[in-house]
Amino acid sequence: MQAKQAFVRNRLEQMIGTRFQVGDKLPSEPDMARELEVSRETFRAAVKLLEQEGKLRVKHGVGTFVVRPLPTIPSPLEKLFSIGSMIRSARLEEGESRMALREEGCPPETAKALGLAPGDPVIVLERIRTANGEPVAFSVNTLPKSLVGNLFSEADFSGSLLSYFKNKLGHKLVTVDSEIAVPLPTDRYVQQLVMNPNSTVLLMKQLHYDEGNRPLLYSLDYLRNDVFTFHIRRTL
Repeated sequence: MQAKQAFVRNRLEQMIGTRFQVGDKLPSEPDMARELEVSRETFRAAVKLLEQEGKLRVKHGVGTFVVRPLPTIPSPLEKLFSIGSMIRSARLEEGESRMALREEGCPPETAKALGLAPGDPVIVLERIRTANGEPVAFSVNTLPKSLVGNLFSEADFSGSLLSYFKNKLGHKLVTVDSEIAVPLPTDRYVQQLVMNPNSTVLLMKQLHYDEGNRPLLYSLDYLRNDVFTFHIRRTL
């Protein structure tokens, strides 16, 4: 069965770019299964493989469409890069589809990381980052209100948060502690990035320090795993 699925997957991949172009809708499942001389179950399994690879997108009740997958964005874990710089390094067009800014009491986990008391006032910035117009990252950034004061507003903020710290707040963030986790599919931030039922998302919990080793920024970065990849070189 797996051999047949792989065979059909390879046949379909050959058709993409020759017979079918980006944006094209594939013929119906029965017609394609008949043409490839396989069962509908085998054809459906092959389509699922290509959907996981980002080459096809299934819209239930509408059909299966050829899509152009975004290239992966590799990043070494030992280096500190902003999400925007990673997107640009892959020669993709960086964008931002939505931003929300609010003041609230600091939750316990974040307070512990930033050295605050639970309930202390913090500024929370939420951003959806896009690459070539497609959502690829959702960031939840928390800053102490005592650091920001009344400087932070949606009107005067754009671009790199690291640059904003340096140029507007006078603090250069130079070190970060990162934890990589797999968030639950029910996480409301994950839902902002899921492009199809097989999409996966990584969560990076990051605590940023300035040159005086003061923790000034706690970030939850949700990243599409089909776009962002991370690596580290380990030696004995």
